[in-house]
Amino acid sequence: MKDNTHSLLVGYLLWIFGFIGAHRFYYGKPVSGTIYFFTLGLLFVGWFVDLLLIPGMNRQADRRFLPGRFDYNIAWLLLGFLGVLGIHRFYLGKWATGLLYLVTAGLFGIGVLYDFWTLNDQVSDGNQQPA
Repeated sequence: MKDNTHSLLVGYLLWIFGFIGAHRFYYGKPVSGTIYFFTLGLLFVGWFVDLLLIPGMNRQADRRFLPGRFDYNIAWLLLGFLGVLGIHRFYLGKWATGLLYLVTAGLFGIGVLYDFWTLNDQVSDGNQQPA
């Protein structure tokens, strides 16, 4: 049986900020996350509907992404709260880009946005690499 990669608790905590798409990015849905960001969760209607959809999104993410030495929840919390400092990149062993983010405020915010789109895949890739 495959390990859980994502947490329902973290998903619901991010849902609080879901009107900007946070929970959708977390569950690997960057396109709808971006749409939510620009439409305030589809004018808050989609945001409320997602209360019922989060368990399904959690199951999909658990099937889609690979477990391993890097924890998705830690990586997402680091990106969410310390992304402009590159701390999530240091956690993933990406020291060069971590230092670059540290001195450029996450490449002036654009790199942080890129990481919102790709962090799940970055963690999966890191989990495929030998320790």
